[in-house]
Amino acid sequence: MNLNFVSEDKKTGRMTFMLKDTNPAFANAVRRAIIEEVPTMAIEDVEIVKNGSALYDEIIAHRLGMLPLSTDLKGYTPRDECDCKAAGCAKCTVSLTLKAKGPAIVLASELKSKDPAVKPVYGDMPIVQLLKGQELEIECVAQLGRGKEHIKWSPGTAWHEYEPTITIHTDKVTACKDKLPPQIYDKSGKIDKKLIVGKLVDACDGACDAVTIERSATNIMIHVEPWGQLSVRDMVTKALDILSERFTEFDAKFSDA
Repeated sequence: MNLNFVSEDKKTGRMTFMLKDTNPAFANAVRRAIIEEVPTMAIEDVEIVKNGSALYDEIIAHRLGMLPLSTDLKGYTPRDECDCKAAGCAKCTVSLTLKAKGPAIVLASELKSKDPAVKPVYGDMPIVQLLKGQELEIECVAQLGRGKEHIKWSPGTAWHEYEPTITIHTDKVTACKDKLPPQIYDKSGKIDKKLIVGKLVDACDGACDAVTIERSATNIMIHVEPWGQLSVRDMVTKALDILSERFTEFDAKFSDA
């Protein structure tokens, strides 16, 4: 099996890579490892010191937990694997605090982290609105976790498809123009293979005789869209490391049996 880079959208961070000479079982294992096994930081414990807003404490705590936090995988250890035995220390947790007074819309950027490497990815995400005279004071603890434990720890989403081979039949394009997505045409009005990506492949498949698409049985494309805690490269690298460790552990136990 070989892994090859295909494309990257710098605006969204979405990336596509290719697994060659593989099968759906392994591709799905990679996909699930990305979503469920790659750890990220998220707020787990929340202490509400003051809450004069219209929202219940539980709602605010839930909103804080779902905030994507930038993650330093090298700087932290999962709490259940830490030397502190899950008591909570600087190696496995980081504290964040928030103090705000109304009238104001409290944003994620107002969370103050003890570690600059761990902070809200999207600072303009609203947490709560405070009216005049209302106050909010919160102390939080973030820790590494995995998407299989709670979706707030998932670094993003991933899906896969067989590599498509696209053939354009130029003699039939004119008759099929109304049946094909307009996004696949370049400025000169010709069909551009490079524009037939993602959902447009499915939209073109079987739409008419001008475009035929064949799927590879051994080459699988995996699309990864991050939520912001980690880059796609870090997500994929960590997912493959996790799978490698699992396979090595399985092989060792199988050999001893």
